[in-house]
Amino acid sequence: MTAATQAPEAETLPPLDSLTRRIWDNIRTGNLGSTPVIAALAGVVLLFAFWAPNFWSPANFQNIINDMAGPTLIAYGVVFVLLIGEIDLSVAYVSGVAGVVVAQLQRPDAAALPWWVCVLLALLATTAIGAFQGGIVALIGVPSFVVTLAGLLIWNGVIFKGLPGVITIQSSQINDFSGYLFSTTAGWIMAGIVTAAYVGGNLWAAFAGRRHGIAVRDPIVFFGKLIVVPAITFATVAILNHANPASGVPLGLLLMIGALLVLTFLARRTTFGRHVYAVGGSAEAARRAGISVERIRILAFMISGAMAGLGGIVLAARLQSVDLNAGGGDLLIRVIAAAVIGGTSLFGGRGEVRNALIGAALIYTIEAGMFIKGFATGIIFIVTGVILLLAVAFDTIVRRVQARSGR
Repeated sequence: MTAATQAPEAETLPPLDSLTRRIWDNIRTGNLGSTPVIAALAGVVLLFAFWAPNFWSPANFQNIINDMAGPTLIAYGVVFVLLIGEIDLSVAYVSGVAGVVVAQLQRPDAAALPWWVCVLLALLATTAIGAFQGGIVALIGVPSFVVTLAGLLIWNGVIFKGLPGVITIQSSQINDFSGYLFSTTAGWIMAGIVTAAYVGGNLWAAFAGRRHGIAVRDPIVFFGKLIVVPAITFATVAILNHANPASGVPLGLLLMIGALLVLTFLARRTTFGRHVYAVGGSAEAARRAGISVERIRILAFMISGAMAGLGGIVLAARLQSVDLNAGGGDLLIRVIAAAVIGGTSLFGGRGEVRNALIGAALIYTIEAGMFIKGFATGIIFIVTGVILLLAVAFDTIVRRVQARSGR
């Protein structure tokens, strides 16, 4: 039988058989994406729901979202740096710089600038930091590990020089970046908008593909997503609207979802995004294809700096203050772990922005569950480290499988 006669036969397979074959092909070739992490997250949620009292309470769910909002936003930027095959070890203290900037500029006894000016200047400062570090990597050729390790020390020093001690953030608008809760009605409206946008966008893409002769690849998966994603959206709002003592959807969740949509569009639907994946796959091949590798690297570090700034503002708002520990502790490990555990490759060229959200959700869900069960902080660190090690080992194995299968 020739290939010409095989193709129509494959196309006429029943949807369920076609889906089964695709799943098996993905397993065989190592093209699993975020599926293992999502399955692990679902298992962890079920485990703690039965094992840890009050884990499934709306208040705990709301607390997990507020805790992970800042680190997740920072991890979004880390994903872009990892996609080009680089690393940014300075993001934690860069986020601390953003906190210092907004805290200093909003002080009534100092500049006392409007809140939006404080936020804008903080984001401009961290984006400039990203451009500076990216320029050294791209134009001079210093390894990103060295540049950002130096940046880690430099920006930590800037924080120590820029802070007299503890600065309380008195601007309610800045504190709202973490503490604001939408009304129950607003939550339902947002769920409706997100659902309409998601369903409408997917249907529009499907109909556009049909007009060009491209059929929906897996109808079962396609229509399943149109049901599952809206169901999760409305369930999330329903849970958050019943939290005590304060109910409602946190602004941090809106920031995470909004940034996810914008950055996903940038990575998957623009020429810049395609160039990011090309540079991460093979910088030399990308250069021969006419791509400005240096420009892509600088822009990727600028995105990392901007998202570190936004995450740093959220973290400062979470504490309603900034001190000498801003950007310190285990923040760097958490944001890199979130990106890698979620499925972004440390070797470049593979991953998606949503990986950071999934990885952060897994980390903070495990931490919340273990905290409720009374585990010591040291045990929580050990578990997080083991998960990170397993994720990197899994990524290495997957790359070997894909190389053997020609992917």
